[in-house]
Amino acid sequence: MTLDGKNIGYVFTGSFCTFRKSIEALKKIIKLNANVIPIMSYNSYLLDTKFGKAEDFINEIEDITGKEIIHTIQDAEPIGPKHLTDIMIIAPASGNTMAKLANDIIDTPALMAAKSHLRNEKPLVIAPSTNNGLGANAINIGKLLNTRNYYFVPIRQDNPITKPRSIVFDSTLIIKTLESALEGKQLQPMLL
Repeated sequence: MTLDGKNIGYVFTGSFCTFRKSIEALKKIIKLNANVIPIMSYNSYLLDTKFGKAEDFINEIEDITGKEIIHTIQDAEPIGPKHLTDIMIIAPASGNTMAKLANDIIDTPALMAAKSHLRNEKPLVIAPSTNNGLGANAINIGKLLNTRNYYFVPIRQDNPITKPRSIVFDSTLIIKTLESALEGKQLQPMLL
């Protein structure tokens, strides 16, 4: 299945170290003629980090998509009722975001966007990036893997020597994962 003409919600959450890879994937999605709605969690929208300034990321994402970023719960809530998205991706999906999704905690624009989108029984793609994916957060990832309409971008260990519990998505597989999820299939292999 192609992404041409698809309405894609593209969500950024607070795993800032992978923003650059996610933005590069976003550019490729736009080139495939997809209509992308950018969404950010509170932290990704507001915090400056060693990986860059929030304002710079906001400007770049809005330039790429040609749209204003959804960054409030109020603005994210209509996504489902108005049927604005065919598919949604959270890239990066922080451990905090995955834990909240797995336990139905909806307290950020990113989570509200996901919940609102899911009400229409459409695919939600998760691109994990967390230092604790093979630790305490593994249970939440397991819950999401066993929940209908959730699909995962394939992952690998980030640095097994110094961060043995850390996992990160393979950004080169974002487009293939979106296409596969639109067909109701999990891209394999999931573990790289």
